[in-house]
Amino acid sequence: MSNSPLRLGTRRSPMAIEQSRQVAEAVTRRAGRAVELIGITSAGDVSQEQLTQIGGTGVFVSALRSALRSALLVGEVDFAVHSLKDLPTGSAEGIALAAIPVRDDPRDALAAAGGAKLADLPRCARIGTGSPRRAGQLLLLRGDLQPVPVRGNAGTRLARVESGDLDAVVLGHAGLARIGRLDAVTQVFEPDEMLPAAGQGALAVECLTGREDLVALLGCVDDAPSRAATTAERSMLGALQAGCAAPVGAYAAGTDVLRLRGVVVAADGGMALRGSASGPPAMAEAIGQQVAGELLSAEREVIRQCQVRQRPAGTSVAGTMTSEPRKRQGRKAGQG
Repeated sequence: MSNSPLRLGTRRSPMAIEQSRQVAEAVTRRAGRAVELIGITSAGDVSQEQLTQIGGTGVFVSALRSALRSALLVGEVDFAVHSLKDLPTGSAEGIALAAIPVRDDPRDALAAAGGAKLADLPRCARIGTGSPRRAGQLLLLRGDLQPVPVRGNAGTRLARVESGDLDAVVLGHAGLARIGRLDAVTQVFEPDEMLPAAGQGALAVECLTGREDLVALLGCVDDAPSRAATTAERSMLGALQAGCAAPVGAYAAGTDVLRLRGVVVAADGGMALRGSASGPPAMAEAIGQQVAGELLSAEREVIRQCQVRQRPAGTSVAGTMTSEPRKRQGRKAGQG
């Protein structure tokens, strides 16, 4: 490997540039290699369609595949940094997940007008989110809310609250921290209230599998606890055959014992299937598959009950589950 600066591919949004800068500095600090940022324009930066309508599983998956990963494959850049939650769970041919740095805060955050918390918002408040997972869990917390699909970067979404177009927006706490906008946060949702997306708050560092020397060098920024936790979460998501736009939440934490919690919510907030499992971090992938199995079993039980009652069941957990109008409540996996 030469001593010339490593080329790090990044999307051009402020958040993407900042998270890439942080990784670049960590690589330089720990491995002694200079890193230069190479801006890549992706479809996600220019499309005006709703987030969940592009590519079937979200705009960023498609954008990252067609832009950053393509730049890797053609040799335009040496490595790339992504938000891990936006990557598909399946492996990409020729590309290695070389590192998952220390995970930032995975929780979701509310940014509301006038410093309001969720309980303070007016009845039928309009809350912006491009995530069915967030929308469904918001409705579980308050059934009168009106989730509104939104596009654009964090600054654009916050501006819609400041202008009065929306009462609030829900965004990732880690992303707001990276762009220096924690001042806008009025409430942070604990995992007991709103489970984050699989891999939320974590970054993924990718390079070509054939660059074994580079894979080893980038390993200097890998964090074992963060990799174990996100492996469990993404294993669950993959076993459900769900994408980043599916209404699925997952959160794993723990050092000696890793505990994973998962949820699949109805798009209208009318139902939630929940599961959990624990085990040693070395069994992270198996833990994720176990929770997915619980959720799928719970789904089959719901379908069976609907058939008995001659009521239509929703779609599979890999899609957007719907439910008949009912009192909003969580359902623990395995319980009828």
